Amino acid sequence: MPPSGQGQAIERLTTVLRCMGAASALHSQAVAKRVGLAPVDLECLDMILLAGPVTAGQIMEHTKLTSGAVTGLIDRLAKKGYVERAADPQDRRRVIVRIVPEAIRPIQEFFVPMAERSAALMRHYSAEELELIAGFVEKGTALALERARELDED
Repeated sequence: MPPSGQGQAIERLTTVLRCMGAASALHSQAVAKRVGLAPVDLECLDMILLAGPVTAGQIMEHTKLTSGAVTGLIDRLAKKGYVERAADPQDRRRVIVRIVPEAIRPIQEFFVPMAERSAALMRHYSAEELELIAGFVEKGTALALERARELDED
């Protein structure tokens, strides 16, 4: 039996989202190559930027990297001047990792053309449509993170 109209739309959207995820990964890889970072290092740098100052433990929780791998990641990013370490004022045994804004500006410049093109695309949609899309993407992101946690537990 052929899929219903909704079934066809779900199949199409699923395929389009997979393609978008792959295109986003390729874009990030291209930027990482341009700035001399491993793709995973660039993604972790973005995570630190989005989350604000974080501890090494929070990086471990988010990335599922080992303690040694996180230390290496922070070392590489600090050596390039993108992040700095500081003692946690609440617990001096913990280290806070924070972005050095002026150091990452050249990296951010690589994302400007994509942000401008995305903004131009978004202007074709109403505020209500954009809110619907944003809600869908938020829920989809939560589902993906939930599934990643499930896979890590297996």
